Amino acid sequence: MGLRCILHMDKKQYAFIGSYAESDQPGLYVCSYDSETGSLTLLDQVSGLPNPTFLDIDDSRSIIYAITEGVDANQQKCGAAAAYAFDPFAGKLLLLNQEVTLPATTCHITLDRTRQCLMVTSYHGGMVGLSPLQQDGRIGTTADIQRHQGSSVLPVQDRPRAHSATMDAANRFAIVCDLGMDQLIVYKLDAANHRLIPHSQTAIAPGSGPRHFALHPRLPYGYVINELNSTITALSYAEEAGQLTVIQTVSTLPADFQADNACADIHISPDGCFIYGSNRGHDSLAVYAIDEQSGKLTLVEHAPTLGGHPRNFAISPDGRFVLVANRDGNNIVTFSRDAQTGKLTPTGSVLTLSKPVCIKFRTLPAGDLR
Repeated sequence: MGLRCILHMDKKQYAFIGSYAESDQPGLYVCSYDSETGSLTLLDQVSGLPNPTFLDIDDSRSIIYAITEGVDANQQKCGAAAAYAFDPFAGKLLLLNQEVTLPATTCHITLDRTRQCLMVTSYHGGMVGLSPLQQDGRIGTTADIQRHQGSSVLPVQDRPRAHSATMDAANRFAIVCDLGMDQLIVYKLDAANHRLIPHSQTAIAPGSGPRHFALHPRLPYGYVINELNSTITALSYAEEAGQLTVIQTVSTLPADFQADNACADIHISPDGCFIYGSNRGHDSLAVYAIDEQSGKLTLVEHAPTLGGHPRNFAISPDGRFVLVANRDGNNIVTFSRDAQTGKLTPTGSVLTLSKPVCIKFRTLPAGDLR
C-alpha cells in the first residue's frame, strides 16, 4: 500500500474534452479523473464556442487552448482559437482571450514544447498557421501562415488538406500531415521569431490520406494513421536531419471487413511497446505491438469501442487506461490496458456527452491545489 497510496494522494488528475457543438451549447468540458478506476466525473462545461473540437494544454500555466470558429472582417467563417485558465480549486475554466488564426476553419491545435507559440491546421484551407503566446498565456495575432500546394489521386484529394501538426522531442521540427497531398511535410520551427520554415517532405502511398502522427517516446520511429485507406505507416525518423523514411504499412482492419471505414487518431503507449489507432466504421481500436529493433508493427487485436465513430482517444498518463471519445455514440468509454499484451478490456465506466472528439489529461501536484 504505502508508496502507491502516497503517490496517488499527492496529485489530482483532470481530463479536458472538446466536442462538436453550436455556440449556445456546451462544447468544452472539465472532468476529474480517477486514476484507480479510469472513470470521469463532470465538473464544468463551457458554452460560447462553435465546435471546440481539438485541444492542447500548457501544463506549466494550467491553460487550455481550443480551436473554434470565428468570422473575419467580411463576416466570412474562419479559424479561431481560445485560451482558458483552469482553476483547480473550483474545477472551472475562465476565458482569457480568443483570436482569429486562419482564413479558413481549423481541425487541430498543438503547442510547441517551450510554450512560446501554437500551431493550427486547416483541412478546408490546406494551410498551417502559427501564433505567438503572450507571457500570461493569451493568444497573440497570427505571425505565420504556410499554404500547401498539391493534390493526389482521390476526388477528396483535389487540393491540400492539412490535418494535424506534431512537434518532435527536440522542438526543432513540426511534422504536418496533409491528407489531400498524401505527404508528411516537415517544418523547421523558429520559435523565437514565430516562423515555420519548410524543410522536407515524405510521400505516403497515393490515396492513403495521412491524418494524425505519433512519434515514439524513446526510439527513432514515427507512425501516421491514414484516414482514406485505413492503414498505419511506420517510418524511421532522423531527428538531427528532420527526415522521415517509410518502413512499413499495415491495415487497421480485419481481412474480412468490407464496409466503409475511415481512420482518425493514433497514440503510442507511454512505455513505447504498443500503438493504437481508431477505426470509424468498424468502430474499433486497432492494437499493434512495436518491434523495438525495426519499428515494425504486429497486430494484437481489434477492440470494439462500444460506441459509433470513435473520433479521438487518449491513453492515461500512467498507461493503465484508454479513454475513447465516440462521437456518434455520445459517450466516452474507459478501457483498462494490459501492459504486457497491450489488449483492452471495458471497465464499465461510461460518461455521456454530446459529440465528444478530443480528450487531454492534466495532472496537478498537491501543492498546486492549495
